[in-house]
Amino acid sequence: MSDSDVEQVPESAGAAVSAGPLADREWRLIREEARPGPLNMALDEVAAETAADGGPRTVRVYRWDPSCLSMGYTQDPETVDWARCADAGVDVTRRQTGGGGIYHDHDGDVSYSITAPADELPGNLLDAYHLLCEPVLAAFHALGVDADYTESERPAIYHPACYLRALHPAHDVCADGGAGRKLSGNAQYRREASVIQHGSVTFEAKPREHLAVFRDHGVSEAAFAERVGGIADYADASRADAVAAFEDALATWAGADEGAWTDAELARAEEIADEKYRSDDWVHERPGGR
Repeated sequence: MSDSDVEQVPESAGAAVSAGPLADREWRLIREEARPGPLNMALDEVAAETAADGGPRTVRVYRWDPSCLSMGYTQDPETVDWARCADAGVDVTRRQTGGGGIYHDHDGDVSYSITAPADELPGNLLDAYHLLCEPVLAAFHALGVDADYTESERPAIYHPACYLRALHPAHDVCADGGAGRKLSGNAQYRREASVIQHGSVTFEAKPREHLAVFRDHGVSEAAFAERVGGIADYADASRADAVAAFEDALATWAGADEGAWTDAELARAEEIADEKYRSDDWVHERPGGR
């Protein structure tokens, strides 16, 4: 398995989503479910195992219940305000993907993932990102949000937080055709036989709640709001509208039929969550310790 700190977006704004080059394969759409963070991360792995074993590829939209901080793969746990998270009832887990921590608010975040066999996707990392992010940007456009690559490099505000890291034209999707605030972080990692891409889309930014999960960040709510925006800032859409747009875009791009987890997959996800994403050793371990 390899992981990447790169957070990518599709190449440019475009027309409504159309069927992608993998739409002739077997895909299932799993509509939004609300689950704890550790189980959401475990289900991404289960979907990858299913795809690698000859089962359907998966596109899914999911919600975090309760709200959760997902730390990047190598993120230092000392950057987390553990007491504040506990007091606020915010889960903390660690992702398989790199980058900074992301606060996934129960109401303010919409997350998705795409899993497929590795041999069906481009071997070049950026090419794979551009392919898998096509429906992501299309969903923004369907909601009336002019999302695209950032137009120019912008310096980091606070490196441990994904949304406050340096912005780069090759990495980040922002509003106003790329000139505005960051809207989404996407990351990808490869297992031996499968690829998982997952991403966080901001529906409502909630600067106070987002900043509170980090220790000694020194960032004002105003500075956060200047860097990060949400769909609600740019479109007259409810969260349900946003979820439907991402579900529809993913399903159309993949040619997916509506599906569900099997009992065996759910049991396997619980095993993985206990072994990894709920484990103190996994979550609290310092970078480089694996």
